[in-house]
Amino acid sequence: MIKKTSKQIETHRKNIIKELLNRDPKDVKFCVLGAGHGGMAMAGHLAIMGYHVNLYNRGRRKLRIVIHRKGIRVEGQVEGFGQVALASNNIQECISDADVLMVVVPANGHRFMAKTCSPYIKENHIVILNPGRTGGALEFYHTLKKSEVKEFPFIAEAQTFIYASRSIGPGHARIFSIKHSVPLATLPAYWIPGVVKVINRVYPQFVPGDNIFKTSFDNIGAIFHPALTILNAGWIEETHGDFEYYIQGASLSVSKVLELLDQERMNIAAALGFKATSARDWLYTAYSASGENLYEAIHDNPGYLGLAAPDRLHHRYIDEDVPMSLVPLASIGEMLKVKTPTINSLIHIASIMRGKDFWAEGRTAESLGIKGMSVKDIRLLAVAGVI
Repeated sequence: MIKKTSKQIETHRKNIIKELLNRDPKDVKFCVLGAGHGGMAMAGHLAIMGYHVNLYNRGRRKLRIVIHRKGIRVEGQVEGFGQVALASNNIQECISDADVLMVVVPANGHRFMAKTCSPYIKENHIVILNPGRTGGALEFYHTLKKSEVKEFPFIAEAQTFIYASRSIGPGHARIFSIKHSVPLATLPAYWIPGVVKVINRVYPQFVPGDNIFKTSFDNIGAIFHPALTILNAGWIEETHGDFEYYIQGASLSVSKVLELLDQERMNIAAALGFKATSARDWLYTAYSASGENLYEAIHDNPGYLGLAAPDRLHHRYIDEDVPMSLVPLASIGEMLKVKTPTINSLIHIASIMRGKDFWAEGRTAESLGIKGMSVKDIRLLAVAGVI
């Protein structure tokens, strides 16, 4: 077999994007990986919009009613019944005919999804992590590499999840709101324009992100989810989440902690030469919510109305967001000599509450493959994919 040159590979990959763009948009096939709150909403909405959608989940329990009804009922900002082409826990049959793989699982499931897909992944697949949290695209790439994948797909990560949604019953999802703007970045960054053009024909809300480090550092879930859950732990345990998570949980005092946490995140990004978006600015971009401070901006967001708090502490807002968002931020901050006392405190408290060692479980500079790298090399990695 004659090995292709780098130029030939790049030309071939450009042709893959070109071929997708030359198709009728409705001929682009999707596979949603994950049948939780977000996966059900995305699969249902895509199907309602008229797209071919396969739905994969690790177990069959969540898929049974979807298989029986042959689709998903959606209500809220989107209303209707979306007919799903295939719902299965067989990864090969789910992704074999798909063009775009929308990974919609907690970030601590990204490694599993990469390993599971690796025997069947194709170079013409576009894989989008919804969202990547902090370091998702890098982890997905390294997992495929360790699995000795020869031809890599396009790998992208969204800065946040496009929906505010909940599963409200078997095969039934409610979409509270759809964000106005969601940055999307690829590894390497020069595939961003092509991938965004493909996905924009379905989701015009996706906009070009600068690079995967920008989308990772603009992971606003890292700011809101762990802190709001930890600081409202007593209320969550006492009422089983019977209160409005953002509107009531983000009190004036709690919001002050969120602002300090947010500043530490932005300081780490600045040490790498990236300007991270503040949580307040993000609320304005995503939801048109504004205010003089973070407290006012949160309470100005109609998209948060009616969103209940978690009913327990054993929840992805801690078990996912602490190891997959806060730990990598703290680890990269330590490597760059940026102090992160608020982030470190929340990781420590969460570990005590959950009886886990999130420092050991989480993504780190080492596991992401950037430990010891210079700022120059990290920036080169983001742009050119040199690893």
